[in-house]
Amino acid sequence: MSDVTHANGAVANEADDALVIGNHSFSSRILVGTSRYPNPQVMLDALEATGTELVTVAIRRVNIENPAPESHLDLLRRGGYEVLPNTAGCYTAREAVLTARLAREALGTDLLKLEVIGDDETLMPDVEQLLDAAKTLVDDGFTVLAYANDDPITCRKLADLGCAAVMPLGSPIGSGMGIVNPYNLRIIREMIEDTPLIVDAGIGTASDAVTAMELGYDGILVNTAIAQAQHPVDMGHAMRKAVEAGRSAHRAGRIPRRLYAEASSSMEGRIGT
Repeated sequence: MSDVTHANGAVANEADDALVIGNHSFSSRILVGTSRYPNPQVMLDALEATGTELVTVAIRRVNIENPAPESHLDLLRRGGYEVLPNTAGCYTAREAVLTARLAREALGTDLLKLEVIGDDETLMPDVEQLLDAAKTLVDDGFTVLAYANDDPITCRKLADLGCAAVMPLGSPIGSGMGIVNPYNLRIIREMIEDTPLIVDAGIGTASDAVTAMELGYDGILVNTAIAQAQHPVDMGHAMRKAVEAGRSAHRAGRIPRRLYAEASSSMEGRIGT
């Protein structure tokens, strides 16, 4: 990484703080999903509120070859968003690889969010199938953003395979439970220094986004927390500010935690001493 770290852990500010994934560069650090919104207009307004540049679309659920006018893809393209196709709904490496290749041919992008799910109940990744698919797709020239368990070993293996970004979950997809194991996420961040890390799944509200960024993550991916909020546009705006605040706090370098109090003013020169 190009950031310079000070002795107190703060990261030196740079004028250009872009999120770089493979050969792609983004000024926003929030990736947003495009499903489950009340209607297309709310989706577009919420996306604009987040400031996102990269939006994810489930390839198995849209017509990528002949998108109709006013379809998700058509609306997103006209909005100027970069589309990140994902392999949601795939349960084997073979399914994921086939879906990815169809997406690249139809959309003309090497970007791919790789998901290989183990079952319908937990929607947790199938690690064996995930690693198999990741190796094949990286070798095939894809810029792979791999959705993974919050397991440091699996995440390190995905980074070692050449994934452009690794995306450990905060908690199960759509649960809104937030980051249930920040300690694992910290370990993953310490183990993987040179690959972008994005918290994917489980973000429920703005404070979860702040936590993810304060842990040193490079971004978040959020869908349900915005789409299913009582006011999606307002939540989209809140998520944008949360990501910015969390990133700034991480770069500033928080003070150490202490068990006992420490006076903020000097004790020297007190009256009566």
